[in-house]
Formats: sequence, C-alpha cells, structure tokens
Amino acid sequence: MTTSNTPRSRTPLRLRMSAHPGRGTLDGGWWPQSRDLTTELTDLATHFPHTSGRIVRALFSPPDWDSAPRRLHVGQGQVKVGSFPHDDTHIMVLTTSDRTVLRVLVVPPAMTDGQGDEAMLAASSVAYAHSATSLLDEVDATPDVNPRDHWTDEGGPWQSDDLVAAPSH
Repeated sequence: MTTSNTPRSRTPLRLRMSAHPGRGTLDGGWWPQSRDLTTELTDLATHFPHTSGRIVRALFSPPDWDSAPRRLHVGQGQVKVGSFPHDDTHIMVLTTSDRTVLRVLVVPPAMTDGQGDEAMLAASSVAYAHSATSLLDEVDATPDVNPRDHWTDEGGPWQSDDLVAAPSH
C-alpha cells in the first residue's frame, strides 16, 4: 500500500544543455520531477555536469515552485537562492563557480514525456530564438502524438518508411 509518506523513486536528472552556452536565447532546459524547489535544486546542483561548473547561485521564477529556500547546502558548498518579484519567465538563472551565467528553461513537471523532451531539445538549441514562455506555450499546444501511431483503417499506419511506390504503367 502506498501512502503519502512513502518517498517517490527519483529518475535521473532531466537536463539538456546547449553545446554553445551564451549564443542563444536559452542555454538549456531542465525538467524537474516536482514543484519542490529544495528537492529539485539540490538534485540539479548535485548532478550538474562538471564541465559546466559548480552551481553557486540560482534565481528562479516564483510561479514554477510551491516554496523556496534561501540557501541550499549541497556537496562541497552552498547554493544561494533568490527570485525576482513578479517574475513569470519559466527560467532558472544559474551562476557557476567560474561566474558563468546560464539561462535554463524550467519545464513544468506535469508535461508528458514527448512534450518535456521537445521543450528541452528546443531550449538547448542555439537556433531557438523565442522566449521560454513562447516555447512552453507552443509545446503545450502540440499534441504528444507520433504520426506513425495514427491508423486510418485496419490496414496499417498511414505513414511508413517501407512504403513501395506503385508501378507506373
């Protein structure tokens, strides 16, 4: 029997960072598992790629989270935590130990697997030039359906890689 006191099992960190931070509107996408900033930011700071530096400061968008700490103790140090009043950008601004500032999209935990993956991919793409809010609105409006899963009749999918052209007469 599962109770509310039973801890949920955690999945690996869902983070996708740009290969070229600072060149696009966003530097990556992070898809937390809940709206608990203490748990999620601890997970992010603990598992953040070492090549990107150690997170020392995080500024968050308040509507994305239920509550927020002012400081987190993680691994070998602390992360100072803050927010901008009335900020609704769905962005986490991370400052690393080498003073690099990264703008990371916060994907809502309730998004489907397809939507979350799509949002993180777009956020980590240097070519994506729209705001985080626009990105999430676009992904939210997109059905989470693979066209290969659509069936037009009992004969099979309407799209297939192995279709053969009809012989011409």
